[in-house]
Amino acid sequence: MASQWGQKAEELEISNKVAGLGLAKNEDQKSDSEEVPDTANPAEASLLMKIIRQGLVESKQDIEIQRKNPNSPLYSVKTFEALHLKPNLLKGVYAMGFNAPSKIQETALPTLLADPPQNMIAQSQSGTGKTAAFVLAMLSRVDPSKNYPQVLCLSPTYELAIQTGEVAAKMAKFCPEIKLKYAVRGEQIPKGTKITDHIIIGTPGKMLDWGVKFGVFDLSKIKVFVLDEADVMIDRQGHQDQCINIHKYLPPTCQMMFFSATYGSAVMDFAEIIIPNPIIIRLLREEESLDNIKQYYVKCKNADDKYRAICNIYGVITIGQAIIFCHTRKTASWLSEKMSRDGHSVAVLSGELTVEQRIAVLDRFRDGLEKVLITTNVLSRGIDVEQVTLVVNFDMPMDLERKADCETYLHRIGRTGRFGKAGIAINLIDTSQAMQICLDIEAHFGKKIHLLDIEDAEEIEKIGA
Repeated sequence: MASQWGQKAEELEISNKVAGLGLAKNEDQKSDSEEVPDTANPAEASLLMKIIRQGLVESKQDIEIQRKNPNSPLYSVKTFEALHLKPNLLKGVYAMGFNAPSKIQETALPTLLADPPQNMIAQSQSGTGKTAAFVLAMLSRVDPSKNYPQVLCLSPTYELAIQTGEVAAKMAKFCPEIKLKYAVRGEQIPKGTKITDHIIIGTPGKMLDWGVKFGVFDLSKIKVFVLDEADVMIDRQGHQDQCINIHKYLPPTCQMMFFSATYGSAVMDFAEIIIPNPIIIRLLREEESLDNIKQYYVKCKNADDKYRAICNIYGVITIGQAIIFCHTRKTASWLSEKMSRDGHSVAVLSGELTVEQRIAVLDRFRDGLEKVLITTNVLSRGIDVEQVTLVVNFDMPMDLERKADCETYLHRIGRTGRFGKAGIAINLIDTSQAMQICLDIEAHFGKKIHLLDIEDAEEIEKIGA
């Protein structure tokens, strides 16, 4: 079973040998979509984060715990042994490279594994170990002697379901008695048969069809119901209704686990419909700081003038790696063509690439095969590349009302100055509107953005010192 499970996951295996990535499109290939602002699809962004941050990110973030019942005991653990897992499950955890529980795991796992089972809403960003936490809880709750589904795990998309399945397959490597099944597009169940696997991981539509419409498993026997990527789920049309519909058929004793990277009112309203008396765990977001980033702006007349500014910077100071943010795919393509012609090794990352292609581009950039990454807002947050010393805003970040988007600015320039190192952020200003955005950002953060004379080599040298 494990090999068949792994084989399905391999359909999504990321190849780092995708040819021709990062090459700009020719003029005759450009589409109208290149003229509009390029933004990230939430489901794609979530998948990208999961894959990129498969290793655990060491988090110093604080945890906030809320509970309706103050008498309910809460423990935290510093080792996986303290959880008293089945030996083969513990072996699987260590085989995955987890040495000690992450911040979210040390708090969530004792609660998720406690008896009687407790419901939980947990908020935590990708890379903090939340998938491993709920997968471990799912596997722990299975009684392998009973050959019917006992755990349901819902993901908003096929790709995210496969990603969770890969984690489950690795963790259950030494537990061949635990059977796992996907309920995703392309998976068929012969008419009149019943599912005998213990865990089903899939998308809401398929799960609803199998459980309610065709009755290939009994929803009233489900012990654990996991809803992953709840914020993305809410973003997708119809998923909320499907989840609520599935939930109606579950027994009152079913343990509910609800995981989300964000915690807006829509997410919480949705959670309250599904989860009675939950313990709520929030991993407070680590504040990105501008303290170790030098910020500058350069006055330019037009796009060509902006390009000359970049060339002047490169001509004077030594730069490890740089990320340049553009507003549209068209600008990103134009800039990459010019930089490539001038001998710079350039990669392009924008919205028309698949998740697999984006990962291949990022892997090349991380490995230093390209020194410059030109991107749009599909990469404004979440990517840590230690060697990035310069971020350039070729276009200033603005919201739908064309006003300063301060949060995106923070995420963009936060790509430099990572890991406590000093970074440089340069904003290229070619209109009065761009200047106003720059001033609004400066006022918002209370941090001076200094004017840089791009014709003065000595001044440019100083910023690189």
